[in-house]
Order: sequence, then structure tokens, then C-alpha cells
Amino acid sequence: MAISLDDVKKLKELTGVGLTDAKNALTESNGDFDKALEEMRKKGLTRAEKKGDREALEGLVDSYVHSGRIGVLVEVNCETDFVARTDDFKSLVHDIALHISASAPKYIGAEDIPAEETERVTLEFSEKAKGEGKPENMIEQIVGGQVKKYFAEKTLLDQPFVKNPDLTVGDLVKDHIARLGENIVVRQFRRIELGVTE
Repeated sequence: MAISLDDVKKLKELTGVGLTDAKNALTESNGDFDKALEEMRKKGLTRAEKKGDREALEGLVDSYVHSGRIGVLVEVNCETDFVARTDDFKSLVHDIALHISASAPKYIGAEDIPAEETERVTLEFSEKAKGEGKPENMIEQIVGGQVKKYFAEKTLLDQPFVKNPDLTVGDLVKDHIARLGENIVVRQFRRIELGVTE
């Protein structure tokens, strides 16, 4: 099967791999672009997870204001100033600011949730489950699922990305780690809404 040069270039751009790797992926998938892309993403994400331990001290602070009513400041770090200046990285940071404006997360990741908040929510769901007469041996499992879902809705990296709900914000960041070849970390954010105080 003939592999089109356009497909090879497109796969290279989307995944950040070399031309040879892109051509090999298309050859292995018998020219099926979507299948090749999925395989390359899996490999890229594996590489992305390995990069997660590297220190990220460069990056950008970006802002987004929606209709003069919601304002967001976000800091996203990468490893080098070179990557921080790329359009791809700038676009990622701006998309994260826009997402924060729309979805109002409270935490960046699960590790940022205070233990006392987790305990409070767990107790609340446990009391509710008991009150509804759920079987005693099932309560822990039911409550565990409810607590996970509750915090996933409030945690930036677990929220479905506002521009593409098939991806979480965490997946979006991992895609960029794979594509740009550097560790990327959402360091902090602030969201201000007119007339709303925490």
C-alpha cells in the first residue's frame, strides 16, 4: 500500500515524531491514518509520562477576561524558554485560561485537595447513602465512586476540556508534553467572578 507524503507530514505535525517514525507508523497500520495516530499518541504519552519528573521552571503567565465579568490568571511551566515562546505552548496556556473561566475548577490536581475537605465530602456521602438504606457492605464502594466524581468536577486536570470534551485538561497537557518534548506543569491559577467571593 502506498503511503502519501501528506499523511506522513500531517502525522509528524500532530505527534511531534520524526518523519521516519511517522512513515513507519502509517506502514504498520496499512495506511490507516487514524489507527497510526492512535498508536503514535500512545507512544508519545508514554514518553510524556517519563518527562513528568523533569523540572519545569520556564513558561508563561496568561490572562483571559470573559465579558468583563470573569477574569483568569494562570501560570503554566515548561522546561525551556524556547518552548515557552512557541505558538503551540502559548495556545495551550491560553486554552487552559479559557477553560478555567468556563469551568471554574477549585483545584489543579487531586493532590491539591485538602484532606479535611475529602473527609467532609466522604462523611456527607456516607450519611446520605445510609439514609437511603443502601446495603452496608456496598456503602464504601458507592461513596468512593461518588467522592471521585464530585472532585473530578472540581479538579482542573480531571475536567473535560471545554473545547473538546472527549479529552480531559490533563490529556491535553500530556498531548503537548508528547508533542513539545518537555515536561509541562500547571503551577497555579486565580479565577475572579464579578460579585462572587469564595
